[in-house]
Amino acid sequence: MSLDEDARWLEWVTKQFESIAGDGKEIDLEEFKTALKVKESFFAERFFALFDSDGSSSISLDELLEALDLLINGSETDKLRFLFQVYDVDGSGSIDPDELRTVLKSCLRESAISLPDEKLDDLTLALFESADKDNSGFITFEELKAELETFPEVMENLTISAANWLKPPNVEQRRIRHTPRYLTRAYWLNNSRKLLFLCAYASLNLTLFMMAILQNAAGGICFMIAKGCGQCLNLNCTFVMILMLRRCLTWLRATWVVRVLPLDQNILLHQIVGYAIFFFSLVHTTAHIMNFAHLSQSSGSTFRMWEYLLTTRPGIGWVQGSASVTGILLQLIIGLMVVCSSTFVRRSGHFEVFYLSHLSYVLVWALLIVHCANFWKWFVVPGVVFLLEKIVGIAVSRMGGLYIVEVNLLPSKVTHLVIKRPPFFHFKPGDYVYLNIPAIAKYEWHPFTISSAPEQQDTIWLHVRSMGQWTNRLYEFFRQPDLQAVSTKRLTTSLRNRQNQRTQISAKLSENHRFCNIKCYVDGPYGTPTRQIFTSEHAVLIGAGIGITPFASILQSIMYRYRMRKQNCPNCNYSWCENIKDNEMKLRKVDFIWINRDQKSFEWFVSLLTKLEMDQADMEPEGRFLEMHMYMTSALSKNDMKAIGLQMALDLLAKKEKRDSITGLRTRTQPGRPEWSKVFQKVAQENKGKVHVFYCGSPVLAKVIKAECEHFGFHFYKENF
Repeated sequence: MSLDEDARWLEWVTKQFESIAGDGKEIDLEEFKTALKVKESFFAERFFALFDSDGSSSISLDELLEALDLLINGSETDKLRFLFQVYDVDGSGSIDPDELRTVLKSCLRESAISLPDEKLDDLTLALFESADKDNSGFITFEELKAELETFPEVMENLTISAANWLKPPNVEQRRIRHTPRYLTRAYWLNNSRKLLFLCAYASLNLTLFMMAILQNAAGGICFMIAKGCGQCLNLNCTFVMILMLRRCLTWLRATWVVRVLPLDQNILLHQIVGYAIFFFSLVHTTAHIMNFAHLSQSSGSTFRMWEYLLTTRPGIGWVQGSASVTGILLQLIIGLMVVCSSTFVRRSGHFEVFYLSHLSYVLVWALLIVHCANFWKWFVVPGVVFLLEKIVGIAVSRMGGLYIVEVNLLPSKVTHLVIKRPPFFHFKPGDYVYLNIPAIAKYEWHPFTISSAPEQQDTIWLHVRSMGQWTNRLYEFFRQPDLQAVSTKRLTTSLRNRQNQRTQISAKLSENHRFCNIKCYVDGPYGTPTRQIFTSEHAVLIGAGIGITPFASILQSIMYRYRMRKQNCPNCNYSWCENIKDNEMKLRKVDFIWINRDQKSFEWFVSLLTKLEMDQADMEPEGRFLEMHMYMTSALSKNDMKAIGLQMALDLLAKKEKRDSITGLRTRTQPGRPEWSKVFQKVAQENKGKVHVFYCGSPVLAKVIKAECEHFGFHFYKENF
């Protein structure tokens, strides 16, 4: 740092220190623990002991600055010496196996990783045996340094998150100003269909608006604006319905139309049109109110303002002068629908509010037909198609008896439902369905991605994360000790009913796994952007948390097709996969990235992923067809002094046992979050063909990944329904 930066850094540290130390001018151990916000007190105590150079059981500002200067600006040797002293608990100048085990145990707690004691022993021995080069039974500083040098990615940026609370913001590099992503060539190329469609949509609205204004020029400026917005509302109130014709859109995804129109953006376009309706209706209503105010104040007017707005006396409208009254009702309903559709309502566990308010679309269309003399001309054809879709949906969902035959309650309140698959139910990988379980809520339908493959003939899998009222009720329903309590019959119940009841009682396989026979209804399937995955050459599948569900189906289907190409030598165990492209699958490479917050979340699909790993051929002409990348965000990164020993031990044991200690997969679980620029750089260097990135998970992360995809020129698809 320069002299000016040094001065600012000193001022920052002094300010932060004084805010914690108060009048005492020194920090004791408890204050130090509070400041560090560490999960495990071991590291706080070790850091405190090393910072406290005079052994006074408190840290002064000078002692803190000296230690921080070493950790932030010191050489690699200085940092390694500090790390060695942290591990050397008894200060003997060497690290024995018990000390190393104590450190690794604390590392596990700090990274929120739970492993049995036997595995902890294995980790300790793996790291100790690798570092103890002379088999002396102790690790010296030189041996630890030599071991760390075999991990160059750690040595590049060795740091300590415990010092982050005192790092000045000026030390960090200032963000380089880039061209806004919306003005980049990559953004326009990657979003060309959507942008062209939006331009056409905006042009059509502008054309309709101008035509209506010119046709009503004699009515005054307010009347002209009201008519212009009214004509735009005719278009938008019909178009918003077309965008939700799910069966038609699913069918169109299998045609050439998908290459011309942004069918994968139908939810986004539906939202845009919804906001356009709200805007046009607001301007339309305001313009009419201003026009009524002018009419009521003009000479010779027989009606007052409130009569124009709230009565049918002025005779405005083609159905008994009801235009004003229906207009006010429409404005209130549309406003309510917009509010209840906000992200805050949908993502805060109140999906039912969004769902029930959206059912008022029937009332909106009925009022629009009464309100506007020409709306029925816009509405009749799409309305008939919409009605047919609903009739088909009801018929399909009620056709045959569907039953939930097996339930598995997974960590983080995820419910795995196994539904008996009817013979007429055909779907593609990544499709979703609407599910209704009368025992939970008789009239509620909720969308969930199918997590099983189409090739799985007997059952359908759904994985449901408890995030709202309905999903929580679902989890609690199946968590009951015995489902008999839900459907217990009275003594007067007939023998037949009691026999039917027995078929519904759960046959427990374990505490969270049971067989059952619960009635349900399924509406679907409906297509998603992931249907295009088999037309890709290099597919990157990114799932965040429960966002893995569409990719569980896709990966199973991919590996099923892959097994059809797998060849085995009859004379030995050698196997390979023929590199054949066909109309069904053009894939040459699949990268699957799964990001989870904690260790338990990996249990949702670990058995499936293990099977997929085992199915792969050992040797292939162009390398491994499927590569998995697991990330655990709660785990501290390899560069952090509080985790470096653990991550080294996990690497060493994974190489020895050929499986990851956290998940049991062959793929090593990486700590922290992916560095997307490095991930996509590696993908680009593989040159496996055109890259398509498919994502399902948090909308915040979607924006980050999409920006990186645009930078590399990759096509980005976000799972939406």
